[in-house]
Amino acid sequence: MGDDLLAGLPPRSRIAELILGSRPRRDTFAGWQHYRRTRGRLVPPPRLTPAQRQSLGADRRTDYDLYRRLTNANLPLQDTPMLRTVTQVINLSLNGNTLDQEDPTLPGVMVSGWGNHGKTATVSSIAAQFEDSWLELHDFLHPTAVAGTADLHAPVVYVSLPVTASPKSVCETILNFFSPEVRKMTLPQLLKQVADSLTDHGVKALIIDDVNRLRMHRADDQDVLDLIRTLMSLNVTLILAGVNIPGTGLLREARWDRTSRQWVMPPLESTRVHGLEVTQTERRFELVELDRFRYTTPAEMQDFTNHLQGIEDHLRLLNAHKGMLTSGGMPEYLMRRSEGVVGILGRLVKNGSQIAMDSGREMLDEALLDKIVIGRAAPSDQAAEAEPQAPPKRSRGQVKSSRARGRNTVFDDRGPQAADEAS
Repeated sequence: MGDDLLAGLPPRSRIAELILGSRPRRDTFAGWQHYRRTRGRLVPPPRLTPAQRQSLGADRRTDYDLYRRLTNANLPLQDTPMLRTVTQVINLSLNGNTLDQEDPTLPGVMVSGWGNHGKTATVSSIAAQFEDSWLELHDFLHPTAVAGTADLHAPVVYVSLPVTASPKSVCETILNFFSPEVRKMTLPQLLKQVADSLTDHGVKALIIDDVNRLRMHRADDQDVLDLIRTLMSLNVTLILAGVNIPGTGLLREARWDRTSRQWVMPPLESTRVHGLEVTQTERRFELVELDRFRYTTPAEMQDFTNHLQGIEDHLRLLNAHKGMLTSGGMPEYLMRRSEGVVGILGRLVKNGSQIAMDSGREMLDEALLDKIVIGRAAPSDQAAEAEPQAPPKRSRGQVKSSRARGRNTVFDDRGPQAADEAS
């Protein structure tokens, strides 16, 4: 009887492999291919009542509980209004650029959002779906492969911007996606190698994550932005993802000068990349914001409830009931606790599921979730000033002292430049 109840449950060896097996880094060819092939393939185990679980043998009970924990810890990426918006913008760019035969510079996409909004997961999922379609369209063969070569076919490349980026380190990061061994080269040699690699491997989309690490007051970062613009002329679609991109200066390359109280355009201190002066990057990129859930209009409430329903359908808790997350005051409670941020909601549910299993309660409710301390949404979702404030004026009687003067904060990151729309 126990075997009938657990039809389709993987054997213990497979469960152990799923839990203990190492996952290669996504910013390598092997890691990206592993992600692309395995994403969304975790199938939840059958639903059992406490009595049915108790009827299992001890070993199969252990297997079932391990697989339930794995299921509850891996919530699926669901179709949301935010995901649909980003998907449409990226797909329009990818499809249009792959068909464009004349434009020497292909427009790119910037995906901005605050922490825990799911930028990496969203962009990766969309790009992986594009790669699936592209490979199927070309019978999984490189359509422009050079005869006699065996280059890896990589329609999508995913990399993360180095913490302290420079043109050379960015080039090396891109080359490391294909091979961990990159010999020492000059910047012109690296640029040529990157251009050749993107062509030889059939790259159509280049994802650069954590682009918010760029700060336009650093000369190297200005040169990296010039390098990024250069990559747009290599017949690839650039997809940049990062936190609060409008507030980083990437779109207009300007910074707020607290002395003159003006937005100023910092000059390039080096033109060793290709000598272009600063231009308006926003003309070359489509900016899309990956927002959080709202809970004001009936349509917004329904969208959030639908998302909760998807989570509820995925969870495996023995005492879970229909409407566990979607009925009564639970939607309002979960919205209040997460502030509509997908990542925070996910952590709350995952942690709650662990406690529910450990305690034997086997269900989620407000009393259980109240015990969980979870991070709040970013302060960026609250009202913010439109521009940095000038330093306070000194009174005439105030004595100037170098000892009393604080550190220079001109180049500090002051946070978002714009607030959410009034809601």
